[in-house]
Amino acid sequence: MIRQIIAAWFIVAGLAGAAAAHDAVAGEASKVTLVYEHQLPNVPGKSIRGVLVEYGPGGFSEAHTHPNSAFIYATVLEGSIRSQVNDGPVKVYKAGESFSEMPGDRHGVSENGSKTHNAKLLAVFVVDTDQKDLTFPLKK
Repeated sequence: MIRQIIAAWFIVAGLAGAAAAHDAVAGEASKVTLVYEHQLPNVPGKSIRGVLVEYGPGGFSEAHTHPNSAFIYATVLEGSIRSQVNDGPVKVYKAGESFSEMPGDRHGVSENGSKTHNAKLLAVFVVDTDQKDLTFPLKK
């Protein structure tokens, strides 16, 4: 029983650490949670990670980039998300809509499309397994 409690604590601590690494660029009224992580058995050295991004009304993330190994596919689960990748236009994605980010892309705008309602986004990363930090602030 003690071993199970200790093992569970290490798992929770590991997930919290990974989520905290993503939180480094979290802005006002935002919450980022690592919801799953699995190594890809048919692609050695790569893992898939699911990150839930929750924005309160008016919430946002600071401008950021992701690891050079990361391919990201994001789906809006609730509300709407305003997003800009690289120098492209700022687009609004509604619940059920998706977008992707390629390795090396810059995410200049990531925010709730509403000042009165919550928004949720699931970002699925395919990334090098040994990559711990998932988000880095853009240098100004």
